[in-house]
Formats: sequence, C-alpha cells, structure tokens
Amino acid sequence: MDEAAFNALAEAELARIEHALEAFEDDIELEVQAGGVLELEFENGSKVVINRHTAAREIWVAAKSGGFHFRPEGGRWLGTRDGVDLHATLARVLSEQAGRRIDLAMGE
Repeated sequence: MDEAAFNALAEAELARIEHALEAFEDDIELEVQAGGVLELEFENGSKVVINRHTAAREIWVAAKSGGFHFRPEGGRWLGTRDGVDLHATLARVLSEQAGRRIDLAMGE
C-alpha cells in the first residue's frame, strides 16, 4: 500500500475513533493533535495515545498496559503481535484506564 492510500485509510479510522469517543466526553478528555494523533486523558490522570505511523503503515496505541501496533488487513486493523482487532484492544485498554466499561461501538 502506498503512503497516500495508507494515510487516507488511517485518517478515516482515527476520525471514526474520535467520533466514537464523543459519547464518553464526561470520562475521557480528548485532544486532537497535528499529524494524526489522538491523546486521551482520564479522570485519574492516565493517558492513551493513538496515532498513525506512516513509515510502518500502522496505527499505534500507547496505554498503561503497553504499546500496540495495528496493520490494515481485510477491512480491519489487526494487531501485529496477536491479530486482535484495534477496536477490541481499544475497548479493553480504555475500560482499564477509565475504571468502567468503555465500548466505542464502531459498527462491529
């Protein structure tokens, strides 16, 4: 996949995530930074950062529980280490850090 196609795909995914997070604005403070970076801060002060990494053609997630990398495959973003879907991983790490269930419900 060339850089332009990857960037379009990643930007669309990050926009879907940003839109889904709007439902949790009481629990999660969202800051959108230049270059395709979403920074989420929770009431307890912990953070999750979601960004695209163009050189690797991946979306990266940094959370308290670790760092995760996702590649587009078959219309989904799958973890490079475990094959777990990006949305499932986000639901888990966001719930862990928020201290309550966070389900982004992005059409799965």
